[in-house]
Amino acid sequence: MKDLPALDRPREKIVHNGVQALTDAELIEAIIGRGLPGRDVRAIARDIVLLLSDPARQVRYEDLLEIDGAGPARAAQIVACLELGRRRYGPSDAVKIRTPEDVLPLVGQYRDKPQEHFICISLSGAGEVITSRVITIGILNHSLVHPREVFAGAITDRAASVVCVHNHPSGSLEASPQDIAITRQLQEAGALLGIHLLDHIIVTRTGFSSLKEKGLI
Repeated sequence: MKDLPALDRPREKIVHNGVQALTDAELIEAIIGRGLPGRDVRAIARDIVLLLSDPARQVRYEDLLEIDGAGPARAAQIVACLELGRRRYGPSDAVKIRTPEDVLPLVGQYRDKPQEHFICISLSGAGEVITSRVITIGILNHSLVHPREVFAGAITDRAASVVCVHNHPSGSLEASPQDIAITRQLQEAGALLGIHLLDHIIVTRTGFSSLKEKGLI
């Protein structure tokens, strides 16, 4: 990189010409900064661009580690940039959970069920829904659930956080002592696993109640 005129170096080109003026390889060079003894930054950048050239492929940290000269730090830089770009400019149809109301469309079919259903929604670090799954189906107003079952799927999903939801067939929006106890168990288990329990929501045919908003989380 030092053999290039100053104004032809990627970071200097960003300053003087704007980031749009850079090729894909130059963008990678600007991100990783420098090469290694025996392998310059341009060679590393070319290999990374080649890996990224397949639009159908989701490039992983492990894939980047296989490139000679990338290494853990550069691989982490690239996947972080890719994820930031996806979050900022990715498909607009991704479902994000910001409030309890955002959860309701995902669980509408359970609000008037005659049995209690306990649902866990896995979320990415961007708050995007990964998947939603029914953990247990109870008898009338009772559904026994264990943190093991709740977090087993979330671990597989590599979720950053979860939202738990269950319906009350009775129509009551009040959290029972059992609801509060399991919420605290889930909160503690999630803290140990590094998967944050964002909320536990009770739903009925006519409304919902957020245990977080009630100060129980």
